[in-house]
Amino acid sequence: MPLTRVTIRQFEAFLAIVDLHSIGAAAQRLGLTSSAVSQLLAELEAELGFRLFDRTTRRVALSSAGQDFLASAESVLRHVRAAAQSADDIRNRAAGIVRVGAPLVIASTALPAAIAEYARDKPKVVVRICDTEVEQLVERVESGDIDLAIGPDRQSGARVRCEPAFASPWVMWCSATHPLAARRRVQWPHLRDVPIVATGRDHERAVDQMRANLPVEARIVPVEVVDNVTTAFGLAAQGLAVTLAPAYVAPLARTFGLVMKRIVDPETIREVCVYRSTERALSPSADGFADFVMRWLKRWDRETQAEARGKRA
Repeated sequence: MPLTRVTIRQFEAFLAIVDLHSIGAAAQRLGLTSSAVSQLLAELEAELGFRLFDRTTRRVALSSAGQDFLASAESVLRHVRAAAQSADDIRNRAAGIVRVGAPLVIASTALPAAIAEYARDKPKVVVRICDTEVEQLVERVESGDIDLAIGPDRQSGARVRCEPAFASPWVMWCSATHPLAARRRVQWPHLRDVPIVATGRDHERAVDQMRANLPVEARIVPVEVVDNVTTAFGLAAQGLAVTLAPAYVAPLARTFGLVMKRIVDPETIREVCVYRSTERALSPSADGFADFVMRWLKRWDRETQAEARGKRA
């Protein structure tokens, strides 16, 4: 028999009476009158086709049929309450899955720290890191493969919104024994005859563009291009080359014992941005993490740079 007219309120009234052994006490718990609770019970019994309670002037006790039905009623209400809690969590950005794309350095340093801090306040939100090459950040957001992307500034087009989180200067990373490590700041001419290793085509183009306005003989051209920044750091750590990268790579570069040197006259700045679709609304959980990570990245950059200055001092 389809129970099309059964309501959650009827189940609540039934279980309250079971728990309190009194229609009057159940009415107080539910904030209703005793007659209203009696009406809900009568409607439920009519829909079910059997009596749920044996009533006397002094007590209300479950009938045999009511005893058999109790477990099912409890299960229904338990699932309804779980669904209501789930809806509350989603609406309040407290639960859900967020897919965030990021290139290696951000994916291995900034993003895990951000997720750990966010999880302390939103433990039901699962943030998954999707390792993504810089060249694919915008494309993966545009296709819906990921909810958000965090990485260096790229042309994003009309379908993806790019929000700058912080600016990071391009710097030189070298071993502590490299001749340029003794300089407080490095000028571009100092790099002219120095082997430079670039990471990926994105870095190669960036290095080339830094001095694109100079004559060909004065430009800075990488002697080698590798796919992974860790490979470039390893080569630099052995003194075989220097590598150029934004200052925000400091947490990873420091693990290789590399020294950071600012490059000036001119200094080149790179933005780190958060990318999101303009065509699809984010889920509440993804929207909440996007708001959080924008603020978090700004703070993380300030703290990272302050630590770098302290170590130089």
